[in-house]
Amino acid sequence: MVAFIQETARKHQVKVGTFGHMGDGNLHPTFLTDERDAEEIARVEKAFTEIFEKAVALGGTITGEHGVGLAKRRFLPMVVSPVGMEIHRRLKRAFDPKGILNPGKMFPLSAHE
Repeated sequence: MVAFIQETARKHQVKVGTFGHMGDGNLHPTFLTDERDAEEIARVEKAFTEIFEKAVALGGTITGEHGVGLAKRRFLPMVVSPVGMEIHRRLKRAFDPKGILNPGKMFPLSAHE
C-alpha cells in the first residue's frame, strides 16, 4: 500500500507523506499541497480517490482512529452498506434530534425531521 501511495503521488504529480501505525496497518497518507492552487487540488482529489479505492480493494477501510471527517465523508459508502448508512442516520437522529451537534456535517437533518 505504501508503494501504491507513492506511485499514485508520482502519477498525479503531488507530494504525499505517509506515516501511521505499522502494527495494525493504519496508514495516514497526507497530501502536502497549496490549497490555493485549484489545478493541484484537482490532482490531489484524483489521487485521494485512487488511494481510498485501493485501500478498500485490499480489504482495508478509509478511516482509522480519528473517524471519517469532512474530507472523507463522500467515500463512506465505499465501506459502509446502505443499511449501515441508514443506521448511522438513525443514530444521529436519536442522539441529536435537534441537529445541534456538529450541525450540517456528516448527516444533516432534512427540513422535515
